[in-house]
Amino acid sequence: MTTITPAERGTLARIRRVGAGPDLPRPSRAFLGIGLLAVGLMVLAPMLLTDFRLNQLGRFICYAIVAVGIGLAWGRGGMLTLGQGVFFGLGAYAMAMHMQLADAQLQGEQAPGFMSTFGTELPWWWEPFRSELFTLGAVLLLPAVVAFVLGWSVFTRRVKGAYFAILNQALVFAFAVLLVGQQGTLNGSNGLSGFQSFLGFSLYDPVNRRTLYLLAAGVLILMVVIAYWLMRSRFGELLVATRDAEERVRFLGYDPALIKTTAFVVAAVMASIGGALFVPLVGIISPAEIGVVPSIAFVIGVAIGGRATLFGPVIGALAVAWVESSLAESFPSAWSYFQGLLLILVIALLPGGVASVLRVTQVRRRRRDAEDDGGSGGLHDDGAGGGSADGPETAPGDSPAGPPVAAVLGWEQKGEQ
Repeated sequence: MTTITPAERGTLARIRRVGAGPDLPRPSRAFLGIGLLAVGLMVLAPMLLTDFRLNQLGRFICYAIVAVGIGLAWGRGGMLTLGQGVFFGLGAYAMAMHMQLADAQLQGEQAPGFMSTFGTELPWWWEPFRSELFTLGAVLLLPAVVAFVLGWSVFTRRVKGAYFAILNQALVFAFAVLLVGQQGTLNGSNGLSGFQSFLGFSLYDPVNRRTLYLLAAGVLILMVVIAYWLMRSRFGELLVATRDAEERVRFLGYDPALIKTTAFVVAAVMASIGGALFVPLVGIISPAEIGVVPSIAFVIGVAIGGRATLFGPVIGALAVAWVESSLAESFPSAWSYFQGLLLILVIALLPGGVASVLRVTQVRRRRRDAEDDGGSGGLHDDGAGGGSADGPETAPGDSPAGPPVAAVLGWEQKGEQ
C-alpha cells in the first residue's frame, strides 16, 4: 500500500479545487493595504526625490517588473530561471532600435549615427522598427515565441532542476556574445545609447521624465495584479501542483509541460516589458546589462524577498538594486563579491527569503490564537496548506515560500515513503 506524503495530499487538494469550478480571486485586506501603500509611495516619489534619484528609482522598478515574472515561474512553478537577461534584452533592444530610428528621422538621417561610423547601411530587419505598433508587438511577441519554443522543447523532455538552470545560463551567455559580435548593426559591446525622444516626447524635459517614471510604476502595478490573479486562479493551483508532484498531475490527465511552458512565457514577457521601459529611463542598453551577472542579480533579489510571495520579489529586487547602486558609487569593485556572498547566505539561512520569516510568524500567531479560542482558527486541515493574498498556498512539508533553492537544483533529495 502506497503512503501519500503531506505534500502530495496538498497537491491532490489543489487539483480537487481546480476541478470544482472557477475560483475567482478576492483581494484580502492585507493585499489591498500593501498595494495602496505602495501606490501612494510611488505617486509621492516625484515630489520627494530629485530628478537623478527618481530616474534611479525608475530603473529599479524595471528590475522589479522582471522579478514579478521570476516569482511566478520560480516561486510558483519551481523553475529556476537564470536566463531572464535574454528576454530583458529582447525587449530592450527592440525599443532601443525604434528610438534610434526615430531620433535619426528627426535629424534627417536614414540610419543611426554609429552605422555611419562603421560604414554600415541600415539592415532590412531594422526597417519594421520605425513603427510604434510593430515595436510594441515585438516587445510582447518575440520573447513569448522564444520562451515557448525553449520551454516546450525542454519541458516535454522533462528537463528540470540544475539542468534547466544551466541551460538558461548558457542561453544568456550565447546571447550576450552574439550582441557583442554585432558591431556594425547593434554597436557591439558599446550598445545603443544617446536617445533624445520617446514616442515623440523629448527625454530632456523633466516633466516627460517624471511621466515616464509614473508609466513604469503603473506597469509594475499592472504586472503585480496579473501575477496575483494568476496565483489565485485555477492555473495557479495547477502550477503549484506540478511543482510539487509532476507525475501525479500527469497521471490525472493534465500536461505539466504545457503548464510550465505557459508560466515560463508569462515570465519572459514580463522581463521583456521591463527591458523596454529600461531603455528610455536609463538611456542605454548594452550586452553588459543583460549578461550572466545581471541575470543572477534578478534571481538574488527574488530569493531575498521571498520567491513564492507576491510582494516579496518586488521588495527584494528594489532592495538589491539599491544596494548595488550604493556600492557602485562607493566601492565599484565590491558588488560582485557581495552578490556571491549574499546568494550563499540566502540559500543557507533564508531559503524562503525574508517573506518566509514574516509568513512563519503569521502562521504561529494564528495557531496561538486558535489554541486560545479552542477552535481551528481558520487553519486548513485538507492538506492544502495555508495561504494569503500576498503569496500562494504551500503544502505541508514545504517551506512557506516554496521549495528551497538547493532542492530545485537537485542538491537535496526528498525521501519517499
